[in-house]
Amino acid sequence: MNLTLDRALLQQVLAIAEAAGEAIRAIYEHPDKVAVITKSDDSPVTAADHAAHAIIVERLTQLTPDIPVLSEESDMPTFEVRRQWTRYWLVDPLDGTKEFIEGSGEFTVNIALIEQHQPVLGVVTVPVKDLAYVAVKGTGAFRIEQGQWQLIRVRPVPDKRLAIVGSRRHGAEKLQPVLTRIENSGFQVEMANMGSSLKFCLIAEGKADCYPRLGPTSEWDTAAAQAVLLEAGGCVVDTKFVALQYNRKESLLNPEFLALGDPAFDWPRYLQIG
Repeated sequence: MNLTLDRALLQQVLAIAEAAGEAIRAIYEHPDKVAVITKSDDSPVTAADHAAHAIIVERLTQLTPDIPVLSEESDMPTFEVRRQWTRYWLVDPLDGTKEFIEGSGEFTVNIALIEQHQPVLGVVTVPVKDLAYVAVKGTGAFRIEQGQWQLIRVRPVPDKRLAIVGSRRHGAEKLQPVLTRIENSGFQVEMANMGSSLKFCLIAEGKADCYPRLGPTSEWDTAAAQAVLLEAGGCVVDTKFVALQYNRKESLLNPEFLALGDPAFDWPRYLQIG
């Protein structure tokens, strides 16, 4: 089908993500009723994941019947099937399930459109807040709060200071030597840890500078927020500084990666991994 990448499409996808967020919030507000199931990969899943998944898949399929939808909670098609896709929706119905279970509020709904292995549209909503981050290729990235759209942009790295965001749960031991090298280069490091794709969004809106991810993630964890960060002027690369791509291989796991802000900063000089 002929799909136009514009704000009208972005608003339609945003409405779908917000509907999923409402279903998540309805369950989140009754924590005593949240049943947790452990999946085969030992990750948790709840009724909120499943409710959001059902809404997103149904409505994306109605919106674009000819475009496949790949969700974390879907049955996974084989790579032989997936490799035929030049365009598809990539969805994490509830990114940060552990944060959801613990009641931290640091969880998101992530919807991305992938074309030729790159995210070209991204919607990240925060169900417990009236807040979203959105982007479509060529039109910029936006923070939406209480219905107000604000254009966002990565910031220049402040003089000798780096604000780094990290995962609450993964990669801390591998990250410490990187932080030490940065500090030994004369930088003051401000470190903050949080859950879900919000880390990318903080970089996109100029509140942080980089996010080194040295632990496991899947492609649906990163795609929507990567679209936002790209349109805000940043990038997401592997540890050899090659752009992160999607649906290139059998596994849906990402390599270790770096989400980076300021494009003028000499990131390879300071972020040597391994």
